[in-house]
Amino acid sequence: MDDEVFDQIVTVFNSLVSWVAAGAMVFGGVVPYIPQYRDIRRSQNAEGFSTYVCLVLLVANILRILFRFGRYFETLLLWQSIIMIATMLIMLNLCTNVRMATDLNTKRRSFIATDSKDEEIRIPKRLFLDFDWNYFWSWSHFMDYMQCVLAFTLVAAYVTYLLLDSALFVESLGFLAVFTEAMLGTPQLYCNYQNKSTEGMSIKMVLMWTSGDTFKTGYFLLTQAPVQFWTCGLLQVGVDFAILFQVYYYSRFPQKPLSHTVSHTTSAKAL
Repeated sequence: MDDEVFDQIVTVFNSLVSWVAAGAMVFGGVVPYIPQYRDIRRSQNAEGFSTYVCLVLLVANILRILFRFGRYFETLLLWQSIIMIATMLIMLNLCTNVRMATDLNTKRRSFIATDSKDEEIRIPKRLFLDFDWNYFWSWSHFMDYMQCVLAFTLVAAYVTYLLLDSALFVESLGFLAVFTEAMLGTPQLYCNYQNKSTEGMSIKMVLMWTSGDTFKTGYFLLTQAPVQFWTCGLLQVGVDFAILFQVYYYSRFPQKPLSHTVSHTTSAKAL
């Protein structure tokens, strides 16, 4: 009788652990961006957060969803990708609105060509794209980002449909998806290096990145996920620790960044 009760307790405990682990996998990747989102809304300053982080995660998760058509993986990872895409679009929307509110430059930077008759935009009409690599992913309105993401998704989906029978393409697609995600921290790493500071970046976000990526990599190893997942997970943990080292280094040896003056000036003008 005691053995039966013990077995029931173990079964319930295992189920509880499984549900917690599943929830952590699906929503754990979103949690680090909550403090960063709140910091940006409170300060109305998005300079410390690199929107290229959003680009990396959007590309990685779109490719991961396409990879599932060629090689099945857990449904939890599929939902994780869907929720992460939605989260990155929310972050982009906030950053775009904040930067537009503080940017005195009224010239619109757009992805799709616009009509020159629009007096508010004031840019020459082009046949296809008002595409300037100098302003890539630095557009003025959220809809420009949405158009770019949609265009990428359609092209990637079409290529995947054509080459879905190729095992080499499918495996390469999976590697590209997880490798892109592994490079998640590199835009923030470069942004910190360029500013010679981690000011404006949420340290809580990076700590959550590190703990989440460590848990995720361990999950990949335990569930025997495709090799692309756990190898790139280890790389991602390494990048996270490099950012944490920047936090320590720039706090211990502060350096006055060139962009600080510009940032403060812009904020002052906005006020």
